[in-house]
Amino acid sequence: MAGDGFSADERAAMKERAAELRAEGKKGAKKADELQALLDKVAEMEPDDRLLAERLHAVVAQHAPGLSAKTWYGMPAYATPAGKVAIFFQPAAKFGYRYATIGFQEDAHLDDGDLWPTTYAVLAWTPEVERRVVDLVVRAVS
Repeated sequence: MAGDGFSADERAAMKERAAELRAEGKKGAKKADELQALLDKVAEMEPDDRLLAERLHAVVAQHAPGLSAKTWYGMPAYATPAGKVAIFFQPAAKFGYRYATIGFQEDAHLDDGDLWPTTYAVLAWTPEVERRVVDLVVRAVS
């Protein structure tokens, strides 16, 4: 369910994927370690931030599988095949803010004329928020 964080099946699938990556050798092991670092950071978060980060991770995994999970300045992030961060999550608790943010870096393809948003405040994960985030993630990697 969209508002409940990772299900037991999703957690098991992520562990299986990490094992698959490690089995690919050195490069796969690095990706597996980066994915594990991201999952560890998410697990350390306050419950509200953790839920948002887990849902973002699920959206990115499903809609932008070409991006690699990693941490960036101690926050969950997703990088292009060239290693450039395209999407990141900043938990509200990191700087004592009242909202978390989902941000997009230069390599995200969100350009819209001469002015466009690159970060979005998130208070709760609702079906509408999920639809908007899916749209942004898909656009970011198109």
